Amino acid sequence: MIRDPEMLEQLLETIRDFVKNELVPLEHEVEESNAIPEHIVNQMKELGLFGLTIPEEYGGLGITMEEEILVALELGKTSAAFRSLIGTNNGIGSSGILIDGTEEQKQKYLPRYASGEYIGSFCLTEPDSGSDAAALKTTATKEGDHYILNGTKRFITNAPRATTFTVMARTNPEIKGAGGISAFLVEAGTVGLSLGKIDKKMGQHGSYTCDVIFDNCRVHQDQLIGGQEGIGFKTAMRVLDKGRLHIAGYSVGMAERMLDDALNYAVERKQFGQAIANFQLIQGMLADSKAEIYAAKCMVMDAARLRDAGKNVTTEASCAKMFATEMCGRVADRCLQIHGGAGYISEYSIERFYRDVRLFRLYEGTTQIQQIIIAREMIKQATT
Repeated sequence: MIRDPEMLEQLLETIRDFVKNELVPLEHEVEESNAIPEHIVNQMKELGLFGLTIPEEYGGLGITMEEEILVALELGKTSAAFRSLIGTNNGIGSSGILIDGTEEQKQKYLPRYASGEYIGSFCLTEPDSGSDAAALKTTATKEGDHYILNGTKRFITNAPRATTFTVMARTNPEIKGAGGISAFLVEAGTVGLSLGKIDKKMGQHGSYTCDVIFDNCRVHQDQLIGGQEGIGFKTAMRVLDKGRLHIAGYSVGMAERMLDDALNYAVERKQFGQAIANFQLIQGMLADSKAEIYAAKCMVMDAARLRDAGKNVTTEASCAKMFATEMCGRVADRCLQIHGGAGYISEYSIERFYRDVRLFRLYEGTTQIQQIIIAREMIKQATT
């Protein structure tokens, strides 16, 4: 749903200019230094990029799902690290409070997320569990008006920068599945909370992940999201539906950037006295990529509109995430192939993108998890 086309186009044009003039020129520097310059972070705050999806009454822009996808398409035209920094505040780092938080929790945290004063992170994955709710080991034991958290979370995006951590922990050990899991908002600096070393990743340099460790971490009951036990994992799944659509849209944007770069290279690169773009085998890779990008964009835009209309989009979100991220990987491979040996050299952006986009098929639910979700939803509909 697009509320005001003129205002939306102004926002998209602002982001487009920011990406082209400020972020793209810094891609190599961020890759080499593994850090986003602080002046860029400040510019992101000034542009309101940390609060794109947070409702206007809490200081954000309150964009719809369809509008968010259009923004993601623009953010996909540059290094993944930039989007990752603002991504948690606009998605999994704030959505738990937005969806199920009390009004007091919303008033306290959402304006700070929107301004970029606070950076949120989302702590679900553990060393021995990811999508398997029954295997979640982090515990939250009630002790008076506090909960005592113990456990370790792994691969937590923005954890080294985070001000708050949305933590999934088991409050009822008698319930082995999702029903025994609750969500807590833990602030950085809380006694008993510590961070592991920053992960050295294959790609997405400048975006930080690390372990988050809870060792008798004492959290007041007011930090229980929604003030109710047992809704944490359900909250997480609702958060991930939205996040999966965002990643799908972002994958389309990045695929478009890679294809643009490959097309420009193919037009300029000469072999056998002519541009390699004239060779039919190169044209085949360009055409296949264009068609798959178009198909993925249609899928994610349709799913976004359904979500804006209030429909349950669990199936559509998983379909879009699965197809778009797999498509992005195929496009990356073709675009590197079009570059030939040059594509294996860090001077060309495709070398970095090839590594960066590999993560899309893993986080917020692997391709295989999406397949399981899609099939389960199909079977549920067929048997009810």
